[in-house]
Amino acid sequence: MGHLDHAALGWLTPVLSYVMACIGAALGLRCTVRALGATGRSRRNWLITAASAIGTGIWTMHFVAMLGFSVSGTDIRYDVPLTIVSLLVAMIVVCAGVFAVGYSKDRARALFLGGLTTGLGVASMHYLGMAAVRLHGDVKYDPALVGLSVLIAVVAATAALWAALNIKSPVAVTVASLIMGAAVSSMHYTGMFSVSVRVSPSGAALPGATAMQFIFPLAVGLGSYLFLTSAFVALSPTSGEREASASAQRPVESVTR
Repeated sequence: MGHLDHAALGWLTPVLSYVMACIGAALGLRCTVRALGATGRSRRNWLITAASAIGTGIWTMHFVAMLGFSVSGTDIRYDVPLTIVSLLVAMIVVCAGVFAVGYSKDRARALFLGGLTTGLGVASMHYLGMAAVRLHGDVKYDPALVGLSVLIAVVAATAALWAALNIKSPVAVTVASLIMGAAVSSMHYTGMFSVSVRVSPSGAALPGATAMQFIFPLAVGLGSYLFLTSAFVALSPTSGEREASASAQRPVESVTR
C-alpha cells in the first residue's frame, strides 16, 4: 500500500480550498437573491451567474485540495479531457438545481429535487476528478465512506438551495457561505479518506499532465473569475437601489415639466 498524504503542502491547500468554496457559495447566494428579485432575462442571467459561481467554487475547491494530494512510491498525473468533463458536470448540475429553485412555483418540491440533483452532481464531479488521476498502482474506495460523502453532498446542496430561497441579508449570506464551504470541504475529504492505493512501482511514463502544468493554472483562472464576478456583483445596484433611484428621479422630472 502506498502512503497517502492529503496535505503534502501543509495547511495551505486545505485552507485555500475552503476559502474558494466559501467565495463560490457566497457569490452564488448573492446572485440567487438578485435573481429572485428580478424577472425575465435578468432573472435568467443572474441564475446562470449563480450556477457558474457555485459550480466553479466547488470544482476549484476540489482541485486546489488535490494539489496537496500525494502517494508515496508514485508520481501523479491528471487526464486533461476527463478533468474538463468534471468541471462541465459541476456547472451543468448546479445550473439545473438553481434553475429548478429559481423558476418553480412549488418551492418544497423544487428544493428536494434540486438538492438531490445538485448533490449527486457534485459527488459525480468529485469522483470524475478522482477518475482522472493517473498513477502507478490500483485505486480502491471504501464503499461506506463513499456513500457518506454522497450523503454530505446532497445535504450540503439542499442547504445551499434553501439558503438561496430564505436568506437575504449580507451577514446571513456570509454565515451561510462559511457553513456551506465547510460542508463542501467535508464532502471532499470524506471522499478522499475512502481512497486506498496499492502501488505498482514502474519506470514507465504516466500519461496526462502534472498538477502544476494543468490543475494549478486552471484553478488560478477560475479563482480570478470568482473574484472579478464578486466585484461586479458588489458594484451592481440591487433592485431596491434601482427603485429608489427611479423614485428620486420622478419628482425632478415633474418639477422640470
